[in-house]
Amino acid sequence: MLKKLLFLSIIALGVLQLGHGQERRLERANKKYNEYSFSPAIDIYKKVLDKGYESADLLKRLGNSYYFNAKYEEAAPIYKELIEKYGQNDSIITPDFYFRYAQTLKTLGSYEDADKMMAKFAKLADNSRINDSFAEDYLARIEENSGRYALGSFPYNSKQSDFAPTFYKDGLIFSSDRDTGNLARYRHTWNSKDFLDLYEVSTNGENNVVQKLPGEVNTRLHESTSAVTKDGLTMYFTRNNFLDGKRYEDSQGTTRLKIYQATLVDGEWVDIIELPFNSDGYSVAHPVLSPDEKQLYFVSDMPGTYGESDLWKVQIIGDGTFGSPVNLGATINTEARETFPFITSKDVLYFSSDGHPGLGGLDVFATKIAFDEYDQPVVNVGREVNSKYDDFGFIIDDGTKEGYFSSNRIEGSMGEDDIYGFKEEEPLQLNCLQEVTGTVRDRISNEILVGATVKIIDEENKEVSSTITDSKGEYVLTLDCSKGNFVRASMEGYITSEEFLPSSYGKPRIVDFYLERDVVTGGFGDDLAKLLQLSTIYFDLNKYDIRPDAEIEIQKVIVAMEKYPSLKIKINAHTDSRGNDAYNLWLSQKRAQSTVNYMVSKGISSDRLSGEGFGEKLLLNECEDGVPCSREKHQLNRRSEFIILE
Repeated sequence: MLKKLLFLSIIALGVLQLGHGQERRLERANKKYNEYSFSPAIDIYKKVLDKGYESADLLKRLGNSYYFNAKYEEAAPIYKELIEKYGQNDSIITPDFYFRYAQTLKTLGSYEDADKMMAKFAKLADNSRINDSFAEDYLARIEENSGRYALGSFPYNSKQSDFAPTFYKDGLIFSSDRDTGNLARYRHTWNSKDFLDLYEVSTNGENNVVQKLPGEVNTRLHESTSAVTKDGLTMYFTRNNFLDGKRYEDSQGTTRLKIYQATLVDGEWVDIIELPFNSDGYSVAHPVLSPDEKQLYFVSDMPGTYGESDLWKVQIIGDGTFGSPVNLGATINTEARETFPFITSKDVLYFSSDGHPGLGGLDVFATKIAFDEYDQPVVNVGREVNSKYDDFGFIIDDGTKEGYFSSNRIEGSMGEDDIYGFKEEEPLQLNCLQEVTGTVRDRISNEILVGATVKIIDEENKEVSSTITDSKGEYVLTLDCSKGNFVRASMEGYITSEEFLPSSYGKPRIVDFYLERDVVTGGFGDDLAKLLQLSTIYFDLNKYDIRPDAEIEIQKVIVAMEKYPSLKIKINAHTDSRGNDAYNLWLSQKRAQSTVNYMVSKGISSDRLSGEGFGEKLLLNECEDGVPCSREKHQLNRRSEFIILE
């Protein structure tokens, strides 16, 4: 089966202390194993084991041969024996064997034992994320999304493998190893099955005929997983590294997978070209287009991959050119297999994985993507789509809520892999987490408010989360962006303020608050400039007109007086000791009156304002006439005060 052709690690050959005849038999088996010919390798390994010859290497190879052929029930007792006998030696039993054993235990329904093996894997692999995932009750979370799908039949399955459905015209394109018309010498020794080809079928009407895709797509090697553009003229598909009648191999003799492009001409798929980001050294497979068809998503084990296979994307620039591949990141990709992506018109990414917590084998997962963001929670879609076997190749029509997926489940199956139809009866509840950040300030003074409380309140008026602003007056909260929320800021002495955020998936939102005081906390004789934390109001040397930077500070006083209509103030202006005493007194009076006139021009009644200049009479420090002082000390004396009179 093609999905198991991807991304396997070849275990180094071990030295077996056996009889000469058994050595020769194992040499043949190991050769088949290293060629990914697992079907004949299984027979040989099993016969050697039945004769009483056993080693860790033999158990590892036999277990893996079963596992990579999705024979999980057969693999489980082999892995069990391997770990029980050799588990004390970490140099023999590497972390990946605990992972595979855990997956086989899930297939048997032994979830408690599987979780223990996953915990062992996470410890040896030093993976805290897996520990966190399995520390939660993941089975309960899966059940929350279960029971939403009504499964149906797919009357075009065969007794062989049928999988990887793709919407096409009024039906599907899918992959199958049913009668290919090839000679027996073209059967794959992995599982002794025919090589895969792409077929099409109309799903509307009765007695529809399954037929191979016309043209040059199908060859004597594997073809699988296709994606067709909306205009129906271009197709991307997976194939073994085979072009122009020639098969290519990597340095170890393995024929990798690549994505190719075909064009529809006169009803046939022709002009096959290889995409430029393919490589003979790694596999690239399972293409799917973004809703706007500007990006191609795919699966690969290329350098930069987290696990056995990851989800990647590449920009479609046009004219046969593509951007550089980009990994979708560690929220989606794990140390195991992520494969078979599909993207809906509403930017929901479905994919299969055995690295995220699931029911066994490959499970189907979903996550919301948009704006090139790939950090939203990954959700298991639940039963009945997922089972304890491999479930993959999920596709769905957002309009009809109907779709298809593939599975190698046993109950109700016709072949090794079958395609199943389904109807989504209830929507998938995707978590949508979004950060809300901002700053809380005093509306009049614009000063930051440290220790202000900021809360998220949902549409049912229930508090979801809460925090306080830090030393910079800033806060960070997380909300569920699939629904509307209120963000509410409050602080003692201020009027509470809130803003409603409608449901909207996207990048983090910024909500700044400017709180108003509920009362002016000062009394008669207090300096409003200090209460509002005004910056120093400067005048140019020997001038008394209002400078632009002074306007900003005076505007804060104006806003306070507009807010509190009964407030009356007196503006006191002061100078430093430099200059003639009489001149300083005159200049300060001019500055006080200039400030009053400015505020009157902005709408403040003159009967609420008065002004007086004091020159250098009320110095704040020792900087009197004749006393040497720094510029900074003199500046402290050049000030304006806004004294509360009423």
